[in-house]
Amino acid sequence: MASVNKQSLREEFTALQERFGQLSADGKVGAESGALIEALLMLLKLLMAIFLEKTTSKTSANSSKPSSQTPKDESALPHTGTHTKGQATDPSRSGNTRTVETVTVSPVRFCETCGEDLRAVHPHGHERRTQIDIVFEKVLTHVDAEIKSCPHCETETRGTFPEAFAGPVQYGAGIKAYVLNLVIAQMIALKRAQQSIQSLIGLMISEATILKYVLQLHRALARWEQMAIERILTEPAMHVDETSLRVEKHNHWIHVCSAGDTTLKFVHEKRGLEAMTAIGIIPRYGGVLIHDCWASYLSYDHCGHGLCGAHLLRELAFIHEANGYAWAQNMRRLLRQTCHRVSKRSRKRLTPREVDALQRHYRALLTRAERELPPIPAKQNGQRGRIAKSDAHNLWERLKEHEGAVLLFARDANVPFTNNRAERDLRMSKVKQKVSGCFRKAQYAEAYCRISSYLQTMANRGYNPLVAIQMALSGELYAEPGE
Repeated sequence: MASVNKQSLREEFTALQERFGQLSADGKVGAESGALIEALLMLLKLLMAIFLEKTTSKTSANSSKPSSQTPKDESALPHTGTHTKGQATDPSRSGNTRTVETVTVSPVRFCETCGEDLRAVHPHGHERRTQIDIVFEKVLTHVDAEIKSCPHCETETRGTFPEAFAGPVQYGAGIKAYVLNLVIAQMIALKRAQQSIQSLIGLMISEATILKYVLQLHRALARWEQMAIERILTEPAMHVDETSLRVEKHNHWIHVCSAGDTTLKFVHEKRGLEAMTAIGIIPRYGGVLIHDCWASYLSYDHCGHGLCGAHLLRELAFIHEANGYAWAQNMRRLLRQTCHRVSKRSRKRLTPREVDALQRHYRALLTRAERELPPIPAKQNGQRGRIAKSDAHNLWERLKEHEGAVLLFARDANVPFTNNRAERDLRMSKVKQKVSGCFRKAQYAEAYCRISSYLQTMANRGYNPLVAIQMALSGELYAEPGE
């Protein structure tokens, strides 16, 4: 071979196989020698598959590796075009904001052509230009309680302060909401949040005060979290996922459950069944779980399962790049085409006849894959543990075992093709970790999960985060309609 690469290795191996087959057909290879060479070719094919997978670089396009950890590839950038802008926000503003609008008329006194006096002429129209600006205003509210002495018994009596004035000096609801928005929603470090507030009001809020506000909002949302759990349990399909988070210098895990407009996040020391049991949502859920085929999710057989198609597409892309298997490319094309067909349907699912045709095509591709993949050597007597397999074999077995979960999106309109919803809901927690490094105490990690769940849920409903925070702190969130 002039040069060694993936294509040349495959071509050389195919040529050797064909040459051996021809020699065997011509009777030039003995039975014992033929059996030995066949075993060696099988072993070589298996080793070559593993080698090609190990030498193929993984990127965000062919694996679950994040794009931040892969080299920039201009060819992989998304095509320009029309993109949706997401959920429209609610135009309502927080109660402690106001808009000051002024209109100034620029008069016309003389004709700019002939100089005629136009002051007595009535205008037939106006051309308006607008400037939007911000005026930074610190509002100081003083309450002076009267002090009186009774002329009869000489007892001193003081006036009653409003409930919001609990001490000599306190910060108002607007400052609380703004600080919490900076720290939780905008994920700004505590020091920078302190500096931002100081630039506005000329006072430095202590770190302890900010953390007190965090815990105050955390406690105020306890009832909301229970209501959200009961609501999410009634949804027909739920997205679930998990990601690591550093808490008290140890690795913890954030678990997310998303359905409809509700997002719930919880932090736990474990990743698997122990954490899911402690959280208590999945064990009580009876709908369809959308996930990435993590074994802990599959252990819950009382609910349905739908596998993330985006994960499968990336794995199939890697298998094709590494080994050049035609079945991987064809399976990837089948899943993408089916997803496109489903998305164009108003009912978001295929007809029963189309589903039957899809299953036949799917199983035919798996049958071809079985012939294309190198056979796995039999387990030797006394050998312990599982037999090592290539990524291609593992993916083929997963596609075969979980056929119903892979194709569920084509039959059930409530099941999406991907688990991107859960991954998007978790993405900001990784940004938070990059900014803050870790959480020093578990209670603040729990507070972050509950508050960010609430803000993401309210954002899905179109609420401004400042409005949402003040609703929770004031108790308006739980007020009955009409109150």
